[in-house]
Amino acid sequence: MLSSANLLAFAAISLGMVLTPGPNMIYLISRSICQGRMAGLISLGGVALGFVVYMLCAAFGITALLFAVPYAYDALRFAGAAYLLYLAWQAVRPGGRSPFQVQALPQDSPRKLFTMGLVTNLLNPKIAMLYLSLLPQFITPSEEAGSVLLQSLILGSTQIVISVSVNALIAITAGSIAGFLAGRPFWLLVQRWLMGCVLAGLAVKMATEARR
Repeated sequence: MLSSANLLAFAAISLGMVLTPGPNMIYLISRSICQGRMAGLISLGGVALGFVVYMLCAAFGITALLFAVPYAYDALRFAGAAYLLYLAWQAVRPGGRSPFQVQALPQDSPRKLFTMGLVTNLLNPKIAMLYLSLLPQFITPSEEAGSVLLQSLILGSTQIVISVSVNALIAITAGSIAGFLAGRPFWLLVQRWLMGCVLAGLAVKMATEARR
């Protein structure tokens, strides 16, 4: 069974990644500001369904992969570390864009809002890499630890709860946050560098950690 340390560590990384600007966050913020909070929350429903699809695909795929392919664990570990370094660079690179620089979006129906949220999430490479490369770092493929599939589902469910909760809060408060940060570029810069350093540190820890 999953240890508390592994679960807390994965929750921390999930929180860090959901706070890193990406397609989901940019879309939800833009939708909430342009069409209102309810539109943002309906879009988030589609995003949440996308998380479930990725979680189930990854859980069954990872279970098969870790038992069938030698060194699959190490390959996924290094891929995950490389992707965290990429996210760190995206956070601090010159000219990086804030998700609160809103795009103008048309008024859409609830059905289209939900569908666009789902499609935005399914086409988001950050989510694919989270499940395929980062999830296995916290899974212990041994008889003592229990089912790899169950561990995957627990971790995936943890990520979904964290991501949906944070994104719901962001969708509800998007207008206020955008107004606050509009005249405070220094805080946007601080947020980007803080997140970049956290992600880079996690990448180094992941790459140098011995296989369990």
